[in-house]
Amino acid sequence: MKLEIVQVGDPVLRRLAQPLRAYEISSKEIQQTIADMLETLRLAPGVGLAAPQIGLGVQLAIIEDREQYQSSWSAEQLRARRRTPVAFRVLINPQLETYDDGQAEFFEGCLSVDGYIAEVPRHNHVRVKCLDEHGEKQTIQAEGWFARILQHEIDHLKGALYIDRMKPRTFMSVKNYLNRWRNAEEEAHRIFGD
Repeated sequence: MKLEIVQVGDPVLRRLAQPLRAYEISSKEIQQTIADMLETLRLAPGVGLAAPQIGLGVQLAIIEDREQYQSSWSAEQLRARRRTPVAFRVLINPQLETYDDGQAEFFEGCLSVDGYIAEVPRHNHVRVKCLDEHGEKQTIQAEGWFARILQHEIDHLKGALYIDRMKPRTFMSVKNYLNRWRNAEEEAHRIFGD
C-alpha cells in the first residue's frame, strides 16, 4: 500500500525516533510497514525512506538505489559521485560511524522537502551497525553515494533534514537545478576535478 510522505513542517520529522525492540521488528505491523515503505519508495521514486517520513517515530529506514534511477546521469556524473546501484536494505536502530577522510559536496533532495534541492557536504566513507528486517545484526561499509544515502536516512531518525546541513545559497527548486545547474555542475567537475 502506498503511504503518504509527510512534508517539512510536520513535527514527526524533527523528533528523535525511538528504537525498535526485537519483538516489534518481527511483528506483522512492522513487517507490513517495511513492505509498504518499499512500495512507496519505488512509486515516489526515491533512494531512501525513513519511518518519520511516513509519520512513524521509530528507528527504521530503507534504502535502494536502482540502476534505472541512474540512467539520466552521465558516466562522468556517476563517477564523480561514486554512485553505483545499491540493493534494497532495511536499517533498524542504526548506529553511524564516519571516517575523517574528507567530505564531498553534491546536490541532494528529499521526499519530505518536495521540489527542492541543495548542495550538502557529506562524509565520503561510513560504517553503519544496525539490525535488518529479521532482527539480524548487520555492518555496512559504504562510500560515495551509498554513504550519502545512509547519512541522509539516519539523519531523519535523529530529527534532522538535509536543509540543516546544506549550503544555504545553493538551495533551489529541482526545476531550476535541472534547467540551469546540472550540466554546469558536470562541466565544473570536468574542468576543476573533484
